[in-house]
Amino acid sequence: MAGKFCVSLTCAKEDTDRATVAFVVANAALGSGQETLVFLSTEAVRLAVQGYSDDIHEEGFAPLKQLMDNFAASGGTIFVCAPCFKKRGLDENAVVSGARIVGGAKLVEFLAGGTPCISY
Repeated sequence: MAGKFCVSLTCAKEDTDRATVAFVVANAALGSGQETLVFLSTEAVRLAVQGYSDDIHEEGFAPLKQLMDNFAASGGTIFVCAPCFKKRGLDENAVVSGARIVGGAKLVEFLAGGTPCISY
């Protein structure tokens, strides 16, 4: 059975380097056989909206949309902080593949057994 790994991300277009690296690491964790969760909070919840990440491409990395699509297609899970999402008035009907809008209890449940988590 695979272990678990969490990547917590708080930024989007205001720090595209960190947003990109977070998904690079998340994909690496999946590739290493870890059940991997990306938790989007504060400004990072914007990445959960279809089309938002389409123009983010840090030099030396794959485009962020491609990294996010690969993550979801490979079985990764994206949790989106519900209060953060609602605070920004974003469209719950336009979330990207693999994303679920959840309350904090779902993150705590995932981490409760001592799951390692890295934050960007």
